Amino acid sequence: MNEKNRPLDPEAKPDDRVDNALRPQKLNDLIGQDQVKENLNILVAAARKRNEALDHVLFYGPPGLGKTTLAHVLGNEMGVNVKVTAGPAIERAGDLAAILTNLRAGDVLFIDEVHRLGRAVEEVLYPAMEDFALDIVIGKGPSARSIRLKLPRFTVVGATTRLALVTAPLRARFGAVYRLDYYDLNAMQAIVTRAADMLKVPAETGGVEEIARRARGTPRVALRLLRRVRDFAQVRAEGKVTHKVAKEALDLLQVDPLGLDDVDRRVLKTIIEKYGGGPVGLNTIAASISEEQDTIMDVVEPYLLQLGFLDRTPQGRIATKPAYEHLGLEWNSEGQPRLL
Repeated sequence: MNEKNRPLDPEAKPDDRVDNALRPQKLNDLIGQDQVKENLNILVAAARKRNEALDHVLFYGPPGLGKTTLAHVLGNEMGVNVKVTAGPAIERAGDLAAILTNLRAGDVLFIDEVHRLGRAVEEVLYPAMEDFALDIVIGKGPSARSIRLKLPRFTVVGATTRLALVTAPLRARFGAVYRLDYYDLNAMQAIVTRAADMLKVPAETGGVEEIARRARGTPRVALRLLRRVRDFAQVRAEGKVTHKVAKEALDLLQVDPLGLDDVDRRVLKTIIEKYGGGPVGLNTIAASISEEQDTIMDVVEPYLLQLGFLDRTPQGRIATKPAYEHLGLEWNSEGQPRLL
């Protein structure tokens, strides 16, 4: 069945169905990440010429940049099935063995949050990735014996937001490792324009630009904001997304012109107003604003670092001068923030 005509999963949530429909299906459909795309084109073309399965691929970078999408794109390019799982979902070695034995030749096994695989599970994955074999122990005690099952050649595509937490032996078994960076404004505008066309949302250039500017360089955020602006436009502006409508809708969502939301501002204000600009530890910040440390580290910090609003030091996090200026604060002689 043609990918574009494939029915959506009826069990999926409405937003999931929208996201699946908007996802690119082929490498040529991808917008942005040009260097990664060029490398993947070569990887796919070479595997096709040799009539082999793709080498194992690891994508890393902040959430929402397209790691899951790229796994499905690779499967589509190779004309194979994509099996999807996540590190936390594979609790025992037997769970992974069940998944591996159901793979066909060339299939893609996508493991999201691969850094959260357990040690026992990783020990089973090593020979599967390297030798395409599954070692199984049958029986217990003195009568126990080990047998090796041959597996078809398949491809593991891993995704992680925390490359440092991927163990060295596992990382070494990926033949291709690519970092996904935040998208530039032109790419974000193209992504929003494409999504608006597919959703049949009438949008002017100014409205598209406003959404793209506030989407913090992240396609997932852009699509979420587009849906919310579409709702606002349908209720209060006769359905058309103009610059004025987009601005009003995003202001109502508390997303500022640089894309910072309420949590981002709370993190910065906590560092500045409660702890004199830092340095302050991550766990202290998390406790102060009642957020999880992982949320701050994986979702909030990468973008603040990209903007230059935050510095990481051995002593803790420090808010920079541009952060004060963005929040309308400055230092006085006593070292405390005040309004500009």
